[in-house]
Amino acid sequence: MEGKGAYNKYARLPADGAASALPLLKNATREVELDPGDEPIVIADYGSSQGKNSLAPIRAAVEGLKKRVGPNRAISVFHIDQPSNDFTSLFELLDTDPERYAADQPNVYPAAIGRSFYEQVLPPGSVHLGWSSYAAVWLSRTPTFLMSHFLAARCSGAARAAFDRQAAQDWEAFLSLRAKELRPGGRLIVVLPGIADDGSLGIEPIFDHAMTVLEEMVADGAIASEERLRMVLRAYPRRKGDLLAPFESNRNFQGLLLEGFQMSEVSGTAWVEYECDRDKEALAAKRALFFRSVFVPSLACALSRTRAGGGGARDDFADQLEQRLKRHLATEPEEMPTLVQTILFAKRRQS
Repeated sequence: MEGKGAYNKYARLPADGAASALPLLKNATREVELDPGDEPIVIADYGSSQGKNSLAPIRAAVEGLKKRVGPNRAISVFHIDQPSNDFTSLFELLDTDPERYAADQPNVYPAAIGRSFYEQVLPPGSVHLGWSSYAAVWLSRTPTFLMSHFLAARCSGAARAAFDRQAAQDWEAFLSLRAKELRPGGRLIVVLPGIADDGSLGIEPIFDHAMTVLEEMVADGAIASEERLRMVLRAYPRRKGDLLAPFESNRNFQGLLLEGFQMSEVSGTAWVEYECDRDKEALAAKRALFFRSVFVPSLACALSRTRAGGGGARDDFADQLEQRLKRHLATEPEEMPTLVQTILFAKRRQS
């Protein structure tokens, strides 16, 4: 994600999707099993990024748990992301944001862990409540390069099949690790972008316009064709059947029980605002900044070492892509509703 708090400012679409998951999260806070005593309750936020989109769900979780245990029992919240994450913005947010969840709740202790959630990040049996919103859409590795597009969901054939296999492996790895970290009776909520029955994502126009922009940049000499061909996003949405496949036999996988699933449609705050002001330039700017803050850093990794190593080339690349994308998006304002999948898991108690 783009640093200096950019993700916090512009990644509103994941926040809109996470908001649709709050009912299942609140249900989880009521159902999670809590042992008597005064040991801290542990909440894990898997894939926190810079933290803004975690504030509302973690606040909901803290408030729900405090209703059950009272103000004196401690709650530890671990925000987990890659070591390269912008943790400075995360800590500033947790310290100063008016909506920070620890501002008016006693005995709530935020912390952060810089490690991939495709590794074990917390001790076995230590997590009461896990939350992960949109982060697990990112694969652990790029299984193959793509020729026709930088997004595997817009490709087909052998390349798409390689991403399907990697996505299945990563999903099982993610679930296995979370099952190990959860306490018996604990709950895990995972929010992910969905795919419609016809295979559409809803926001394809943004990616396709961005692909056109990259082709223009190659033609203009702004980037080399070899650099464009190296540009691949690890973001890979899964279908409902892919997410539920590990639970087909008996709704149980590695001790995790499938407890709830919901599919929601989200139009997004940017479109709602556009319907009020009819400002297509403002809508295009919001969507271009969303794309830049979430996806452009990954694309910029494909720039040559010489180019990427000096002169602010990555910033120049991001600036150019954003401005060109904004112009393309302003010509065709459209709603782009997206599907959001929310899954609730429970850690089985051993008999």
